Amino acid sequence: MHTDLDRGDNAVKYTLSGDGAGSIFTIDQTTGDIHALRSLDREEKPYYTLRAQAVDMDTNRPLEPESEFVIKVQDINDNEPKFLEGPYTASVPEMSPVGTYVTQVTATDADDPTYGNSARVVYSILHGQPYFSVDPKTGVIKTALPNMDREVKEQYQVLIQAKDMGGQLGGLAGTTTINITLSDVNDNPPRFSKSFFHLRVPESSAVGSAVGRIKAHDLDIGRNAEVEYTIVPGDGGAMFDITTNEHNQEGMIILKRVWSLRN
Repeated sequence: MHTDLDRGDNAVKYTLSGDGAGSIFTIDQTTGDIHALRSLDREEKPYYTLRAQAVDMDTNRPLEPESEFVIKVQDINDNEPKFLEGPYTASVPEMSPVGTYVTQVTATDADDPTYGNSARVVYSILHGQPYFSVDPKTGVIKTALPNMDREVKEQYQVLIQAKDMGGQLGGLAGTTTINITLSDVNDNPPRFSKSFFHLRVPESSAVGSAVGRIKAHDLDIGRNAEVEYTIVPGDGGAMFDITTNEHNQEGMIILKRVWSLRN
């Protein structure tokens, strides 16, 4: 502003108004130079619209129309990526093939995404390999190891890092935890604890009386572990029957007809 109006007699002074005038910015009334009174945070306010004017020193009469200008606060990398929704929980079926989708994590960076790499986030996995992997651009978590068996290991804790500056040295980083559970699939048959069960029944036992109990154990859980017992065709099928106790998963063998050594 201090151009043709400067006559060297200090007859001109400069005024400032608008966003932050007097509190954040000040103007040298003599030279027209504008200074910041404190540090500026782009994430608090990215730009300021101000107006300046040259006025007569004695009469305060404007010597020219107001000039409006914008001060844009240039970004620096002073914000680390943050996971706003963590820690995460997810599940994936056991024995899933490599590359099966598990979940997606997202980190946000308050720096300016249009200026430099301050807000360009790259994801990496710090803990959880070789079981899982993360897409460096999208944050999608996938299985990375085949044949993961729930009956061997059910819970996994994965630590994911998001680093700005495109993952380059000197970038700021944030982390989050994902608790991943392998959900059960029906991949285990029921097994008896022994091949032969020896049961005794008095010949005087009445029809419908209990002869004994047997139990098979299934390593699966929930409905996949529910057992139903049947007697395979043969001599025993005519004399005995078996029912399943839904509460303890035992098989109850009962007498189907009157027992006699003469039979």
